[in-house]
Amino acid sequence: MAESTVIDPTKLTPTSIEVMANQATINIGTIGHVAHGKSTLVKALSGVNTVRFKNELERNITIKLGYANAKIYKCSNSECPRPGCFKSFSSDKAVEFPCERSGCGGQMHLLRHVSFVDCPGHDVLMATMLNGAAVMDAAMLLVAANEMCPQPQTSEHLAAVETMKLENVIILQNKVDLIREEQALKHYEQIQNFVKGTIADQSPIIPISAQLKFNIEAVVEYIYRNIPVPVRDFTSDPYLIVIRSFDVNKPGFEVDQLKGGVAGGSILRGVIKLGDMIEVRPGIVKVDSNSNKIRVQPLRSRVITLNADQNPLQFAVPGGLIGVGTLLDPTLCRGDKLVGSVLGTVGSLPKVVVEVEIKYFLLRRLLGVVSEGKKQAKITKLDKNEGLLVNVGSSSVGARVVGVKDTLAKLVLAKATCTENGESIALSRRIDRHWRLIGWAKIVKGKAIKLEEE
Repeated sequence: MAESTVIDPTKLTPTSIEVMANQATINIGTIGHVAHGKSTLVKALSGVNTVRFKNELERNITIKLGYANAKIYKCSNSECPRPGCFKSFSSDKAVEFPCERSGCGGQMHLLRHVSFVDCPGHDVLMATMLNGAAVMDAAMLLVAANEMCPQPQTSEHLAAVETMKLENVIILQNKVDLIREEQALKHYEQIQNFVKGTIADQSPIIPISAQLKFNIEAVVEYIYRNIPVPVRDFTSDPYLIVIRSFDVNKPGFEVDQLKGGVAGGSILRGVIKLGDMIEVRPGIVKVDSNSNKIRVQPLRSRVITLNADQNPLQFAVPGGLIGVGTLLDPTLCRGDKLVGSVLGTVGSLPKVVVEVEIKYFLLRRLLGVVSEGKKQAKITKLDKNEGLLVNVGSSSVGARVVGVKDTLAKLVLAKATCTENGESIALSRRIDRHWRLIGWAKIVKGKAIKLEEE
């Protein structure tokens, strides 16, 4: 059994070396159209291939959310030329080591430890991308230089991070090795025109080739200089959004070798320590066949292991992607079954709801769809009884509109969801057999379900 770890959260900061040495403290998403080089960029920065599953490898696209950690370093020698003095390595690299440039003599010092959330670019997987946006602190928008800008999901992904109130975006003009200089300049102007009036209006545009690792050091420098580490709350009760969950047991394991399920996600606030008692909500949800009443039973366990990539942790802080090893039945965690749940201290998590009142804001035009005319289709107001897809945290939930008045609406959710008042959610509507982003909303209040105790 894991012993409870004693730490003083008030003395920790996201840039403390004892924190950064083992765990990422900032989440950066890679967004953009399908096949524009998001996973290739993450591999160039971290050395980790986020395309892991058989069907992803066969089709060469990202389907589930990918994740990888990287450490960012700078050489201590002031004579070491920019941007080559900035480097990124995998998360198991030492805190300090000699600079690799011949004759330099400087030491590479750790500046940042970053988690990359690699989002799928395919239009069918828009809901998965929105789930990833829930844990992002900043985003890198990839635009392939050998295609016109914007492509459908380029604009849809940028609108998605705007709805999630992300302020820090870096634009990467990828695949510049495939075009001539004058084409690159023309494409650069297309990107500038596309981002006018958006959150990315003042964002730097960096020409790169992720495949050839060309100009990657410049990307590393811009991540350090342009993306500040967010202010983190280390003292509140822990609150982790689950974006992946696993059964780590292999076929043929003996009974005494079996391990509990693992929940992977990002801590939004608080510190999780080894040995802590935690709760997962909503947990097990059943519908009573006689009364049609929803029964919700949260899951409880003790934290057995904490991991960030390959690094074992004694405690985990906000930011970065963390694997929490528990004593939960592994079948409850297998195949991402816990995705959309939240994890935290017993009794401290928000209520579980199936009915919410929202204040909504719609986009002016429909993005991500190639319409017949030049103009993008206008988005109509919400109708009573229409079906929507709602992204609450990392959960994609079907919802039915049961009431609309001005910019207020009442939704009945298809499944029980753990959320708090004031949380931002994304709204999608089914258009041409695909879910398309139409706007965002804030939860005003929710109708709580009484939880069953174990």
